[in-house]
Amino acid sequence: MCADIVSPEQRSYIMGRIRGKDTKPEIIVRSICHSMGLRYRLHRKDLPGSPDLVFPKFRLCLFVHGCFWHRHSGCQYAYTPKSRTEFWLSKLTRNTERDLEVQNALQALGWHTEVIWECETKDLKLLRKKLQLIFP
Repeated sequence: MCADIVSPEQRSYIMGRIRGKDTKPEIIVRSICHSMGLRYRLHRKDLPGSPDLVFPKFRLCLFVHGCFWHRHSGCQYAYTPKSRTEFWLSKLTRNTERDLEVQNALQALGWHTEVIWECETKDLKLLRKKLQLIFP
């Protein structure tokens, strides 16, 4: 097992600063959608999983997933930490299972779902093209 490079107190502080709403990737996606003339609602609690962006006109729920937290397959950011591996694998596996459950629940209610990955927000031109494909 590899030792952490920061103290347990520092690690706790760092992990506590990670947010689930209004993240930088989410704000980038919101900005591009708005510039495309798309209007949306944020984090609707009445829908399973509180989707990041909801487009009622299109019956579409858009999730902006962090590559690490949601295990983006084949992505450099979706690594497994070297310390407490068993804990992290369990936690991250449950996240991906929950994502699938939420998508199935939304589809059962007649909603379409799409996922934008954190790494896709790094190239704004490609992100805009992807969003244009989602919204004809």
